[in-house]
Amino acid sequence: MTTAPNTDLPLHLSGNNAPITDEVTVRPATVIGTVPEDLNGAYLRNGPNPRTGWSPHYFAGDGMIHAVALRDGQARWYRNRYVRTPLFAHPGQSRLSLTLDGDTGKLDYRVTAANTHVVAHAGRLLALEEGGFPYEISPELETVGPFTFADALRTPMTAHPKICPRTGELLFFGVQLRPPYLTYYRAAATGELLHAQVVPVPRATMMHDFAITETYAIFMDLPVVFDPAGTGMPWRWDDRHGARFGVMPRQGGRVRWFDVEPCYVWHTMNAFEAAGAITVTGCRVPTLWRGGADDIGGGLPRLHRWRLDLRTGAATEQALDDAAIEYPRVADAEVGRHNRFGYVTSFSLEAEPNRSEVYKYDFSAEVSRRVHRLPAGHTCGEAVFVPRHGSSGGDDGYLMTFVHDRARGTSYLAILDAADMDNPPIAEVHLPVRIPSGFHGNWVPEVS
Repeated sequence: MTTAPNTDLPLHLSGNNAPITDEVTVRPATVIGTVPEDLNGAYLRNGPNPRTGWSPHYFAGDGMIHAVALRDGQARWYRNRYVRTPLFAHPGQSRLSLTLDGDTGKLDYRVTAANTHVVAHAGRLLALEEGGFPYEISPELETVGPFTFADALRTPMTAHPKICPRTGELLFFGVQLRPPYLTYYRAAATGELLHAQVVPVPRATMMHDFAITETYAIFMDLPVVFDPAGTGMPWRWDDRHGARFGVMPRQGGRVRWFDVEPCYVWHTMNAFEAAGAITVTGCRVPTLWRGGADDIGGGLPRLHRWRLDLRTGAATEQALDDAAIEYPRVADAEVGRHNRFGYVTSFSLEAEPNRSEVYKYDFSAEVSRRVHRLPAGHTCGEAVFVPRHGSSGGDDGYLMTFVHDRARGTSYLAILDAADMDNPPIAEVHLPVRIPSGFHGNWVPEVS
């Protein structure tokens, strides 16, 4: 399962980005520390893992879910499985040839890599990637098939839906490369699609994430536009497009747009309403792919805040930190509500590029952060907040992330105390395999 670095390969296929091919179910090799007994469930994370060993860019690899199951203070198993989509079934065949019906011009949204996120809703586990339909997987990570809300979903689905902690509703959007470009959806806690509404926008832009409050959905119409003439991924920066946030009632209705300074935002941390305004926090990049999708310049993401005044229509912006960070998360119970704490990963340290840090931001007064620094040669991805049993707040719980130990060539699940970032992990569940770098995941309670 370990893969020796190959310096002849591009960055997205080398080091801990190198794909693995084996699907295994194994017991953890060892546990350092003590797994908390209130953690009964599984931590799941999705990421690109090209079946052929090759992909043209990092976003194109086949989806593979990695999971560690915990119960009664024990680490029970690690398991990894590919998501079986048409792209997996036809390795090496172009996505366009599988997606586009040349006779009718229709697009088949069952064709997806399903490689970006995995979420639980209404008793289903859904593997997501914004170019196609969700794929349902079983608790054992076996692929059930595409999920379309009883055929009510007619567009792709974002990889970043939001679950309202108050209603249990699933709120999401879908972007298409032809009109209608943007569609908003709301699904009941029981899984039925309740509302679908086209949101008028002038062209297809790369809308990766959005945000919600208890009343509104907030869309980000930013200057990375679809360009079919582009090489690699068909996206490029366009200064003429401008940048704006759209605020729409969650139940549906008119969208109100707020102009902001041009930028790109891969991920939002959260949004909430207070004093007649909406505050949105996210990871801001000054520019992206100005020379096309092959141009990786544009700056590193940094934590930023936007305040949208619903009374005056004005938007103000504030940089919150100068550290390079990504993968923002808050406690699920605080999505759409005021959050005191937020969590990110810093993985681009100039001094020590092979060491990650997990940051905990405190927004209670002046913005401050606490740091959990991994050992040298250890790198991690997104840190997911998991509440303790009977949790009382946004840091009363744990942070979970997969960590790669470069020297050993293997990985482990780190369980941190979110309230005490200075101490070593509560537990490290070491695995006899390597888990490649990936994207997003979630803790799912009571997965057997």
